[in-house]
Amino acid sequence: MKIGFLGGGNMATALIGGMLERGFAAADIQVVDALASSCASLEQRFGVRALQSIDQQFLAVDVLMLAVKPQQMKEALAGIAGRLEDQLVISIAAGLRVSDLARWLGGSEGDQAGQAYRRVVRCMPNTPALIGAGMTGLYADPSVDAAGRDAAARILAAVGEVLWVEEEAQLDAVTAISGSGPAYVFHFIEALEAAALTLALPAASARQLALHTVLGAARLAAGSSETPTRLREQVTSKGGTTAAALERLQAGGWHDALIAAARAAAARSHELGVQLGEDRGEQRGEG
Repeated sequence: MKIGFLGGGNMATALIGGMLERGFAAADIQVVDALASSCASLEQRFGVRALQSIDQQFLAVDVLMLAVKPQQMKEALAGIAGRLEDQLVISIAAGLRVSDLARWLGGSEGDQAGQAYRRVVRCMPNTPALIGAGMTGLYADPSVDAAGRDAAARILAAVGEVLWVEEEAQLDAVTAISGSGPAYVFHFIEALEAAALTLALPAASARQLALHTVLGAARLAAGSSETPTRLREQVTSKGGTTAAALERLQAGGWHDALIAAARAAAARSHELGVQLGEDRGEQRGEG
């Protein structure tokens, strides 16, 4: 399977490193990135072919990975539009909808003639993918066959877990939970560390306790057949210290606030998808 990356940033770098560790061949991977320094770094680090502009060899791949920033995607695809044959296209650009990617890939713009390119998989990875511990949600256009879905899952599994959703709109929920989720966890670690400081623990100890408590609890939950609710109940004795803490969290509305936060993130994800897909300087007649 020959794979081309359009964009060589952090997520592309993480994917390439993970793929090579899992048996993909460097000779089968190409990267196009506008920065000469990025190309040189990728070639030196991974032994892949890296170039600053698209050529025919780059287009002769089986899978095209779209790894440029969402705001730059339309311009980046201008050199590819209408030139694809049967390649599987996988986008890791947050927010961009399949219909917009398909339109840009096919060279269809506004009322201009052009046929949308529908063999597209859209996915939402998260930042722990940078250390091989990611969680990626994927959605495939109905035109993508089982082999295409398997190829996409195999590539994204190189940096962590994968989860397919059956409706593209569900990727907004994926964004809210796993895409933005690491920030929620980091914020919780911040708060736990701050709490330790108020209890007169040294700064280094506060950080160690906060980090490894969250890490250990997550690993325990991931490896247990019990639900998180049951695990919580098992460490919460009536009238004990944990019960006192959880009662205070509940009184502060922590649980409901987190749900409201995730819903706000999902709503914003939908809004950004609409905005990113709009044609500059013109109104689209889509519902």
